[in-house]
Amino acid sequence: MTLEVEPPNPPELTYVDPNEYEDATVVGEPDDIDYRREELQTFLEEGAWEEAFDAWREDADLEPRAFEIATDLGLFSQFDFFWDDFADRVGYHAPGIPEDWQEQEYHPELDSWGTVSSINAELTEFGQLVCEILKDDYIDWEAEYEPPEDLPDF
Repeated sequence: MTLEVEPPNPPELTYVDPNEYEDATVVGEPDDIDYRREELQTFLEEGAWEEAFDAWREDADLEPRAFEIATDLGLFSQFDFFWDDFADRVGYHAPGIPEDWQEQEYHPELDSWGTVSSINAELTEFGQLVCEILKDDYIDWEAEYEPPEDLPDF
């Protein structure tokens, strides 16, 4: 089922140490790492975001009402993308609705765990898709990390 909605604007990437997120880990000292957010921001604005969104909405398992809730909450603008040189990948943090959404009266139309789970899962899938498109179609740099030569063979 195709989600018939317009893509939101890409997020504005700002400096955040990815290790502060519960769902991301980057090896190295934060002050010594170049997360390449400016370049990633440019790629998002040049089409990676919209490309990923178009591909995602083709298969998104999200009701239009749930998409509207996510948009009302500004969740798409809360994504973060960063270069993880150690893993030679684009890392990301997907925003989500917290577990205590009921106590916070998070959104007036948010009324079930099913909707919360659906939004959170689809945002995660979208973030992964953005990373894949950035890495496959936009990034032409290679990781600078050189592993030690004495690593064991597995």
